[in-house]
Amino acid sequence: MAGSLVAEKRIHVVRWLLTTGWLLIIGSLFFDPFTVRFTEPDHPWSPLRLPATCVEVQGRCLTEAAYPLGTTLFWGAVVPSAIFVLLVFGHELWRRICPLSFLSQIPRALGWQRQIETRNPKSGVVRRQVARLPATSWLARHYSALQFGWLFVGLCGRILFFNADRLVLAGWLLFTIAAAIAVGWLYGGKAWCQYFCPMAPVQAIYSTPAGLLGSHAHQSPRSITQSMCRTVLPNGDEQSACVACQQPCIDIDAERMYWARLATPAFAFERYAYVGLVLGYFLYYYLYAGNWDYYFSGAWVRQPDQLAHLLSPGLFLFGKAINLPRLVAVPMVLGFFTWLGWLSGRAIEAWMRRGARHQGEQPEMTRIRHRVFVVATFVVFNLFFLFAGRPLLLLAPDWVQYLFDVAVVVTSSLWLVRSWHRSPALYDRENLAERFRRQLEKLGLDVSRFLEGRSLRDLSPDEVYVLARILPGFGSEQRLEAYKGVVHDALQEGYVNAASSLEVLRRMRQELGISDDAHRQLLDQLGVEDPALLDPDQRRSLEDQVRLSGYRRSLERLLRLQNREVSRALADGVDADPIDPNALEALRRLYSISAGEDEQAREQLAPAEAAARRTALLLQRLGELSQTLAALEHPTLSGFEPLVALARDQLLQRQELCGRSILRGLGTLGSDPLVPELAQRLAATLPGLVEEVLSDDARRRELSAEVLQVLQQPLFSNEPPQPTLSAAQALAELDRLTADPNPSLALAAVVLSAALDAESGRHRAGQLAQDAQAPAWLRQTAAQLLSLEGPWQLAAMPELEKRVVLATSDFFRHTWSDTLDALAEKAEIRAYQSGELITETGDTCRELLLLIEGSARVEHRNGGRCWLEQMRPGQVLDELEVLSNSHSESTIAADMDGTRVLAVPVDSFDATLERDPEFARRVLALETRQLQRLTREVGPAESRPL
Repeated sequence: MAGSLVAEKRIHVVRWLLTTGWLLIIGSLFFDPFTVRFTEPDHPWSPLRLPATCVEVQGRCLTEAAYPLGTTLFWGAVVPSAIFVLLVFGHELWRRICPLSFLSQIPRALGWQRQIETRNPKSGVVRRQVARLPATSWLARHYSALQFGWLFVGLCGRILFFNADRLVLAGWLLFTIAAAIAVGWLYGGKAWCQYFCPMAPVQAIYSTPAGLLGSHAHQSPRSITQSMCRTVLPNGDEQSACVACQQPCIDIDAERMYWARLATPAFAFERYAYVGLVLGYFLYYYLYAGNWDYYFSGAWVRQPDQLAHLLSPGLFLFGKAINLPRLVAVPMVLGFFTWLGWLSGRAIEAWMRRGARHQGEQPEMTRIRHRVFVVATFVVFNLFFLFAGRPLLLLAPDWVQYLFDVAVVVTSSLWLVRSWHRSPALYDRENLAERFRRQLEKLGLDVSRFLEGRSLRDLSPDEVYVLARILPGFGSEQRLEAYKGVVHDALQEGYVNAASSLEVLRRMRQELGISDDAHRQLLDQLGVEDPALLDPDQRRSLEDQVRLSGYRRSLERLLRLQNREVSRALADGVDADPIDPNALEALRRLYSISAGEDEQAREQLAPAEAAARRTALLLQRLGELSQTLAALEHPTLSGFEPLVALARDQLLQRQELCGRSILRGLGTLGSDPLVPELAQRLAATLPGLVEEVLSDDARRRELSAEVLQVLQQPLFSNEPPQPTLSAAQALAELDRLTADPNPSLALAAVVLSAALDAESGRHRAGQLAQDAQAPAWLRQTAAQLLSLEGPWQLAAMPELEKRVVLATSDFFRHTWSDTLDALAEKAEIRAYQSGELITETGDTCRELLLLIEGSARVEHRNGGRCWLEQMRPGQVLDELEVLSNSHSESTIAADMDGTRVLAVPVDSFDATLERDPEFARRVLALETRQLQRLTREVGPAESRPL
């Protein structure tokens, strides 16, 4: 059973027992008159009695005497048991029972942790909270080197100082305990385990990506996973106590941390150098004594004069002592093998990459390194147990030794097989399937009758997606709603951001039959409902979500308890405060909660209040969009109609999304007293949307009677019309648009800003030109603008003009920006003089032509019938022939000088149709309407003279 499933109360008892046992061993190092009798040579039955044989060290027999068993038990049983637990049960069990981790939490249990003051930059409010290690600090960036360095020093210290010297070992262990408690006072969370403990790299090596019997946190239905920090409530429930002290955190999801760190040099050094360090450690006993008997007899753990040999010869090679002090020889040998292990791991990686290239494959670095890692762990685990505990094991019968060796090899082999085929792609697939499974469970679907007794929990990722596509009553709208929940959770936990979500979730969409356009529309909806969710500058992580979840549950419990006390006091006729401010402040300090996070937690505890606030914020956002639309009407911008049309289309789309989200919020609020006011504000701002909703019976049923009554009332306004915005006001509105994530819209806003204020426009253009995250065409165009003299004209910006023409044409309107980018990259702008032919009858249609400016005359011929058509800017000239891949049946000529046309290669257009099904459907619908229009205009026996 996975260690994460054991109740915290039971684990707490185990921690106490192990910690007590460990402290007793440390105590025995100071005083132990009892166990020494078991090692006396003449003991009648003890297997630990001293043998009568000679143990040679550098050619001379050791002089031995009876000794206490504290060091023997610690090095021979306790340490090997910890390594075995790590590989079999994973870090999740070890972290929960580790005595040192338990002792490091003493300051937290006593409430003695260091606190620091933080100031809210907006409100100026100062709050005290438990200190956490800053993510940008030197230690947070180099903790891996510190931990491995301490591990290296500890192994050198074992050989030199405290393998057998009980007092020095006791001092070392007590120093380590004191350091753990001190770190627990300095920093919140498991700072000792995450940043200082020398055992941490060992844990990561043996227990990641997962222990043999460990759990997979990303597939767990529980909110508290693996060794996550937790507390037990009075009613027995467990609650997260995570304060997000490290990101990513091995205690929350070990495999997530493993894949996140896999490519880092520090993680690779830990794995490869550790193999060399272990090999060098055990091999040193042979290099020092000149034989293996010294190690396997266990004589090294019972030398009372260990410190006396620090300056004695540290090596014995080819029958001769090398006059190199042991104090120097030990770190030199261990350092050499550590370096050798690092070089060997890198060399094996390089050899596997060359092998992949030799076979004509592109080497996949992640898979190569992962497989080298798991083989390295398999090798070092077996190497460790070839030596660790062996002096004690050799005292047992042969059959016990044989079973032990078989158990070690079988266990490590099963772990190797389980870990070999893991990959980031498989982890992501399982992660997303689990997220989607949760969304299906939220919908309350009865699927048991389709699964022959199985539940959603029993399904594999593939089966979950198949079920979602074939389940009766679970149509495209329900799939889209469930997918929206997945996207929201993934964004909230920092699993994806707005930029990466399209690619990361691509396979999931393919499984569910959801288009890329639908995904982008969902992003727009989520951005409207919660603008901070798509903010690239806002740091989000799973660890922070766990921290906030723990605070929210603690706050809920505190409020419930306080309400009970208030009710009891009122019943007794005594005044009482609704909530204890000291208890609330202590809770905030414990979880390092900011004012904004506290407000967010309170909203989630009161859904109706949260819905009202969110609806009010959306109405505010709606007003901001209206203000920006008003800025586009400034007279100075009348000469930039294509750019204004592009911006207007985008903003109107967002207004509609805002309005629909507000309507959903009003449906949630029901009969709340705020509903009439909010509904009236919506109707006044978006009357067209309200009329559309009221004409749809299905959508009318989603609204309460109060909302319908308000929306159906005629609107009367005595307020004077809004005055035209001043140039400064319009410039401020456009300035916000220059930071828009849509590159075309951002650059259009820069050009429009320059029309109002040339200096402001140039400043923004300079910022875009230097933005390394911006698309190449955007940076190039921004740089071109800076070199232009005089007012900027759209014709001087061909890359922007191509995208504007596509986005504002009837044919491509409302097409997503990346689809337009793909077409614009291959498109070309051409200029014609009056009367010049653009195409003529019989030409093969290799391009889709959009009229940018000027005028074009189309001469249609159909058998004996001929008629003329005049084309206006924004129209497509020969779309039907392009769609049918036929020869042109019309002649098109420029009707005036300076006529300009955008030519999109038909190959690019066809590729876009194949890649983007939603775009293909829109094109088909548009062309169907166009064909119907032409059929109506030209009757069967009717023609127009030329």
